[in-house]
Amino acid sequence: MEWINEPGQWSAADGVLTVTADAGSDFWRTTHYGFVRDSGHVYGREVDGDFNLSVRVRGAYADQFDQAGAMVRVDEEHWLKTGIEFVDGRIRFSTVVTLAYSSWTVADLPPGVSELSLQLARRKDAVEVRYSIDGGSAELAAVGYLPPGKPAFAGAMCAAPDGAGFEVSFHDLVITAIR
Repeated sequence: MEWINEPGQWSAADGVLTVTADAGSDFWRTTHYGFVRDSGHVYGREVDGDFNLSVRVRGAYADQFDQAGAMVRVDEEHWLKTGIEFVDGRIRFSTVVTLAYSSWTVADLPPGVSELSLQLARRKDAVEVRYSIDGGSAELAAVGYLPPGKPAFAGAMCAAPDGAGFEVSFHDLVITAIR
């Protein structure tokens, strides 16, 4: 495993990756805000072809747009990120699909969520996103397009666009290639 944009502070031990997202880090392309940011943190590996990714996420979200979850990245203009994002004073389920321009979808999560589990499945031209809350049953959240036939970097993602940074832990990150 390796980093895209290694954060200043992180550790890995016993199946737990603990990261402090750097202040001002983010992934976004143009839409609505007019800027491009490619400074968020992703810990994972490149996978050629179809794969499954699973991870459990716990964070100390406090500032607008604090975010943590998973990312599948073909290149800087073609990627999907998904997970928890702190928006308007509460945590939400968030998915951004970027095909040169970012498209963002958010949904409410119940108050008091302590852990979010993510299951992503890349199959040809699509990434299917499922999540579960505090060990509950998995729910379909999104299906996003990514260009097929190209390797993708997949892994645990976090960013702190507007705040001073925050701590997040990723548990049991597993990326399995499907042959």
